[in-house]
Amino acid sequence: MAEEILINVTPQETRVAVVASGVVQELHVERAATRGLVGNVYLGRVARVLPGMQSAFVEVGLERAAFLHVADIWEERQNGAPNGDAPRAGATRPIEKILAEGQPLMVQVVKDPLGTKGARLSTQISIAGRLIVHLPQDAHIGVSQRIEDEAERRRLRERLQQLLPPDERGGYIIRTMAESATEAELANDVAYLRRLWGTIRERSQTSHAPSLLHQDLSLAQRVLRDFVHEDTARVLVDSRETFARLQGFATDYVPKVLSRLEHYAGERPLFDLYNVEDEIERALARRVDLKSGGYLIIDQTEAMTTIDVNTGGFVGVRTFEDTIFKTNLEAAQVIARQLRLRNLGGIIIVDFIDMANPDHRAAVLSEYQKFLARDRTKMTVNGFTQLGLVEMTRKRTRESLEHVLCEPCATCQGRGAVKTARTVCYEILREILREARQFNAREFRILAAQSVIDLFLEEESQSLAMLGDFIRKPVSMQVETSYTQEQFDIILI
Repeated sequence: MAEEILINVTPQETRVAVVASGVVQELHVERAATRGLVGNVYLGRVARVLPGMQSAFVEVGLERAAFLHVADIWEERQNGAPNGDAPRAGATRPIEKILAEGQPLMVQVVKDPLGTKGARLSTQISIAGRLIVHLPQDAHIGVSQRIEDEAERRRLRERLQQLLPPDERGGYIIRTMAESATEAELANDVAYLRRLWGTIRERSQTSHAPSLLHQDLSLAQRVLRDFVHEDTARVLVDSRETFARLQGFATDYVPKVLSRLEHYAGERPLFDLYNVEDEIERALARRVDLKSGGYLIIDQTEAMTTIDVNTGGFVGVRTFEDTIFKTNLEAAQVIARQLRLRNLGGIIIVDFIDMANPDHRAAVLSEYQKFLARDRTKMTVNGFTQLGLVEMTRKRTRESLEHVLCEPCATCQGRGAVKTARTVCYEILREILREARQFNAREFRILAAQSVIDLFLEEESQSLAMLGDFIRKPVSMQVETSYTQEQFDIILI
């Protein structure tokens, strides 16, 4: 399936769309004011050690202190990693034996700040190249788990080992793209990553904590490094300046991509030409319509994302059971695309329409996993639970599209609902009664939204009159046009 990658650049933000067969598959947005932090390396200072949580807060110069768990502290293993797989960070000693308050510490961001949570850190530094990932603190060569053939894994490991200089003390993880790479390309990746690590190490010795030692590539550069593959037909860039920079980056680093890089100079905006703007609007909607007449409802919360599948108006098959099966099959494909499009991460629960036939359930799950396999983000799918739900996780390192482009509603504070005007009227009546018992005011004045005042003037006028008689004080009203329906004030005169 041939792909095109569109890069739209303005001084404020860079937007990337991955389009396959005329359909937008992925959307990525990076804003100059809030550029992602994942991959950045800092010289931090330990601000607080929490033995009870086996974690620490580290100041790295951000708005909030970043979080470091003992499992993300790298300590060199004496016996290496089993089965030739990549070793993992994880200290064997308690955190209070490793860190002390005020201690300088080189750390890398592995998760951006999300909501009220600070950035997540690791002390195991990893620097990604196009073909390999450099682990400078380790002496191990691992291979991506996506390469399953054991003979191929061994061949790639031996091939890289022959390219490493004799003084190499660091380790590497071979990415899937390395399978078709030439010796020269692999050697260039090794040289680039070694040079970059040398620069980071030199800066760490001359800098004062907290300070930034290395910033990850920009979104446009990461596109050339990570997104382009053999099925990518071309990369269109609508900024001449960015196009020139990417040409230089590709020449030095990813020469294979250079021939596919094109400058778009058309009069019509690039994203309009491919209907990406409309796709962005749809990707922010709660409801996603299916071609069959069914639809999805996608709800993001801080704890998880839930996706509900509904038949809607789809009655196009002979039996209701077949209708459910066809809807679920279509939903499986659309959900896999929506996860990529919206960059949804963390725990995801999919509520397919209940299927009594076990063969139908197996077919839907197989279809779902087939389309999920196109996703470059790590995920696990646990199959159907006893309640008929599909539980899965998708690695979350950056904010979702909704969190980048939207904010909680000022009126409902993200609840998705507001109190009715009648509910607010009754709250106001209770508040006036409460204040009348505490204060000897001459008059009480209600400041509220138009809808609330209208209700007091019409259906609830008797309630307001009864309250005035009971407290033996006049109650007046005033519309505040700037107030939301839930806002009100009681003024004592």
